[in-house]
This record gives sequence, structure tokens and C-alpha cells, in this order.
Amino acid sequence: MKIIIICFAILSFISKVEDEKNAYWQTTPLEESMERGSDIYQDFCVSCHLPSGEGVRKTYPPLAKSDYLMNNRTASIKGIKFGQKGEIVVNGQKYNGFMAPMGLGNDEVADVMNYITNSWGNKNEKMVTEEEVAKIKK
Repeated sequence: MKIIIICFAILSFISKVEDEKNAYWQTTPLEESMERGSDIYQDFCVSCHLPSGEGVRKTYPPLAKSDYLMNNRTASIKGIKFGQKGEIVVNGQKYNGFMAPMGLGNDEVADVMNYITNSWGNKNEKMVTEEEVAKIKK
């Protein structure tokens, strides 16, 4: 009887350890989106906005700690989806450049938005979804 109780205790412990290990390694939908968004950023955005999102002063606006990005969600999505031209003010600095449309799908725009709005000092509590991006028209 003691052996059965000991075996049961050991199996219970192993099961608990496995559950904790699986919970630790499990990723959230936001984390998965950000991982995909990081790859998109590397392919399409890094040459202008640079690896750490700081941009190029007076030429390419920063994404790092960007008040424009965080306070203008729809306009930011629209800029990524359709391109951006005209004057914007980011962190007190005027930018009047042109960003060509990247040809990204709604899912890719959502992923890169989730990446940039949760990187380099930015924190976005509300995940950008493919459905939200799809609703934004030119």
C-alpha cells in the first residue's frame, strides 16, 4: 500500500512539473503576432527605421518611444497599409517624407503593428487584429 501511495505521489509531482513547464513555454497570441511582426520588420522596415526603431532624425521618424505611433493607432495602421506622405509630428519633431506602400496583407500589418507598438519602450495593451486592419480604408 505504501508503494502505491509513493508511486501516486511521484506521478502527481511529475504531472505538476510537466504542467508548469508547458505553461511556461506556452506563448500568447500577442507574442506569436509580435514574433511574426519582427520578421516583417526586418524585411520591410529596418532599412529606414533602423534595428532599434530610432529612425533617422529629420528623415525617417522614430518608432521607439513614439508618441505618434502610440496616440494615432488608425493613422499608423493606415500608413503601414497604404503608405504615408505628408507632414507628421513625432516626439515634437516634424517629418514630411514619403513611405511607399509595402504591399503587406492585413495579417502582416497587424503583426508588424503589434511588434512595433510593443518594442523599444512602447507598450500597447490592445492587440491589433487582422479584422481591425481590414476595416481601415484608404
